[in-house]
Amino acid sequence: MEAIFHIRASSALAKEGAPLWLFSAGADLVVFLGSALLSLIALWIGAQAGVLHGDTPDWAWIPAILLVDVAHVYSTGFRVYFDTNELKRRPWLYGLVPALGYIFGVALYSEGELIFWRVLAYLAVFHFVRQQYGWVMLYRARLGERERLGYWIDSFAIYAASIYPLIYWHAQLPRQFWWFLPGDFLIVVPNGIERSIEPIYWSIMGAYAFRSLYRRMRLGQSNPGKDIVVATTAICWYVGIITFNSDYAFTVTNVFIHGIPYLALIYRYNRARWRDSTGSKRKSLFSRCPLGMLAIIWALAYVEEMLWDRTIWHERGWMFGPAWDLSSLKLWLVPLLALPQISHYVLDGFIWRRKDNPELFRTE
Repeated sequence: MEAIFHIRASSALAKEGAPLWLFSAGADLVVFLGSALLSLIALWIGAQAGVLHGDTPDWAWIPAILLVDVAHVYSTGFRVYFDTNELKRRPWLYGLVPALGYIFGVALYSEGELIFWRVLAYLAVFHFVRQQYGWVMLYRARLGERERLGYWIDSFAIYAASIYPLIYWHAQLPRQFWWFLPGDFLIVVPNGIERSIEPIYWSIMGAYAFRSLYRRMRLGQSNPGKDIVVATTAICWYVGIITFNSDYAFTVTNVFIHGIPYLALIYRYNRARWRDSTGSKRKSLFSRCPLGMLAIIWALAYVEEMLWDRTIWHERGWMFGPAWDLSSLKLWLVPLLALPQISHYVLDGFIWRRKDNPELFRTE
């Protein structure tokens, strides 16, 4: 996804009156601020239910993992594989990525199950970190921010917001939660390094806050969407990884702020595509209401998780049915089931380039 954000703002965006928001004020507040508030509310609910310091129960797993995390992976299909024109435009890319991804996955799994999940975990971490950076860069472009010092402050801030908690996590291994499987984080940084770099973390975040307040109060310039992304990333990653030490807290603070904005981006893209293809805002499955799109990706997410549970995990028989004994096929099956994730992580670096998505930069 991050490729869309390595851009220079056009002169039009730099002019006074340039739009402040990526989608609209209401939509941006819902998908960025709202998803973070949902994470914090989920923490409160977890505390009331007595699961805040434990594993994620099924009633939280369904909305967080199934309906957001897994579903947002399948939403990439609406950008690529469900769009015949897009498939025709770059057939080699969209064919080779899953093919090579599967070959690579089988090769990794043949070297060891933990090796496979470790590589996938770090690929996912890179994807999550870069997506937050991408939103910040897009907000900068939206308002035509070109100042070099501002770029470095913004970049350091959004990276610090996510990378410092990850360093803390690695310095405190083992934790009571993990990315995919126990032991999937291999790199162990020196114990105590998190305390040594903590002043740097707070200095970076303080510099960002100071610059933002100065621009707003002294120069009359503000970028509220960018501020929301930086603040919510910092809060959710810090609280979910550092403040608490549980699978539940990490899950609810991690997946909502990642998956919900991405789903909004996919919906915005499809809405614009339908509008352009008909010359008006067509009353279609995607142009007026996102429920049609959500129904499809939720169904796909359910099927994938059902296959995972019946063949590999055997954890939620009440939801997905009895287990299948396919242990002899794990070498081929696990990389196949993980292929949607792998393809999503890789394709995100190609499909969101600005030159290929002019409709995303229009003002509604």
